[in-house]
Amino acid sequence: MADSTTNDSTMVSLGKFKVGGYAYWAPSGTALPTDSSTPLAAAFKLLGYLSEDGLTNATDTDTTEIKDANGTTVMKVITSYAESYQFALLEVLRVEAAKMRYNSDAVTGTDKSMTIKHQMPSAEDFVLVFEIAMSGNVKDRLVIGNGTRAEFGDRQVHAGDAQVYDVTVAANDMGNGVTAIEYIGRATAVSESAAVTEALLGKVVDPANGDENAETAEEVPAAE
Repeated sequence: MADSTTNDSTMVSLGKFKVGGYAYWAPSGTALPTDSSTPLAAAFKLLGYLSEDGLTNATDTDTTEIKDANGTTVMKVITSYAESYQFALLEVLRVEAAKMRYNSDAVTGTDKSMTIKHQMPSAEDFVLVFEIAMSGNVKDRLVIGNGTRAEFGDRQVHAGDAQVYDVTVAANDMGNGVTAIEYIGRATAVSESAAVTEALLGKVVDPANGDENAETAEEVPAAE
């Protein structure tokens, strides 16, 4: 599909998350996903629901201004760049959520039955993946390949609101100055069985995005 040359409302998107699971983490060194649709490796563990505030991506930059003899700015350049991601985990009874907040080695046990040691977190690094459901059946997979805990929000315990683990993760250099990678693509539009059906009807279908090629499927010779 060629790039649009006019304003297009279908390019506008809300920021919803994939139903059923959308925040995952894995130990440092886990193979990173390289597209928006391939299932995550088994090492990725679900972190559970995020609060209604969702995910906040903040950037921190330093700039240098160069001025001439009259005080006029003739150049302004960015000299440093950093990214962070803030979110609040709702499932405080999930062991993986507790590990994200307090450190992997500070939590033992299982969901709803665990022991948590409150202590200064170590410099444990990890991989974070967020599965975002863009408008128009488009997937956005956000990969933070080298994350570390940077800040924590307050944890309030009272009857009026749900408890949360409020965490800010620093997105560190993944290599070549890259702090995170987003893979955006169409979600699978046809199932494998549907693709087979289309093939029997003489149509070639790309199972990754459901696009139908103009060519018809080649006839398979019958076995002798």
